[in-house]
Amino acid sequence: MKVLFEFAEIGEVEIDEIKNELKAYKDIIDDMEIKLILGRPEDEQNAIVSIHPGAGGTESQDWAQMLFRMYKRWIEKEDLKFEIIDFQPGEEAGVKDVTFEVNGDYAFGLLKAEAGVHRMVRLSPFDTNNRRHTSFASVFVYPAVDDNINIEINLSDLRIDTYRASGAGGQHVNKTDSAVRITHIPSGIVSQCQNERSQHKNKNQAMKILKARLYQVELEKEKEKNKKFEDEKMEIGWGSQIRSYVFHPYQMVKDHRTKEENGNTQAVMDGNLNSFIRSYLLSTIRKI
Repeated sequence: MKVLFEFAEIGEVEIDEIKNELKAYKDIIDDMEIKLILGRPEDEQNAIVSIHPGAGGTESQDWAQMLFRMYKRWIEKEDLKFEIIDFQPGEEAGVKDVTFEVNGDYAFGLLKAEAGVHRMVRLSPFDTNNRRHTSFASVFVYPAVDDNINIEINLSDLRIDTYRASGAGGQHVNKTDSAVRITHIPSGIVSQCQNERSQHKNKNQAMKILKARLYQVELEKEKEKNKKFEDEKMEIGWGSQIRSYVFHPYQMVKDHRTKEENGNTQAVMDGNLNSFIRSYLLSTIRKI
């Protein structure tokens, strides 16, 4: 950059070239800074993400679908990979529930910034009177458990139920009890999967989700013991929204934890989330 500025002073380099190089340099520094922040062992793990619509039927289910699309766009931009674990479509539109795994370096460390309640305000396309509606959806993020992390689960602590899958899939879903629901009795945690045609595969995926959630519980216990992380704790409930997406009467996405804002709502919905993720991660370091 220093050499480029020297050439610019004598007119050998165009200012636009300097701007492009400066942006590339800034992106490298920003990426390095975030990687340094993500120093906890679980930050490097893959992530399991679940999106659940709030009350409101089709409107909230459509909002959950929009968030799912937003994260898929972000995953593509970050050159990460994802695999759907469980997908339950809504009756009219959207999704009732979706769980997917994001694979890649620091997937959990980055996506943990998205855990919480997301609020949307817009003129509803499902309202014949075109009135303004507010919808909520919750996003849960867990570190995927790999072979290096030992999570012990006693089979006697599990209740495993099978049932018929719902949604698309033709006659198969109506005739086969392929869907699996696993309840961890001591903790009350429930995981389920119906995305695969095979009951065995659905059981494996449900166990994967259960292990991830139990691992997250252990991480939270550890965090509670360490007072320096107290300010990071946030109950995921309908009254604790982390971010608002306003489409009407103005355009604005605002993170309530960091006050980060972006007036280009379409860009955010197309996966431009890094400014929000970065500001959140930096804020947790400042609190520590």
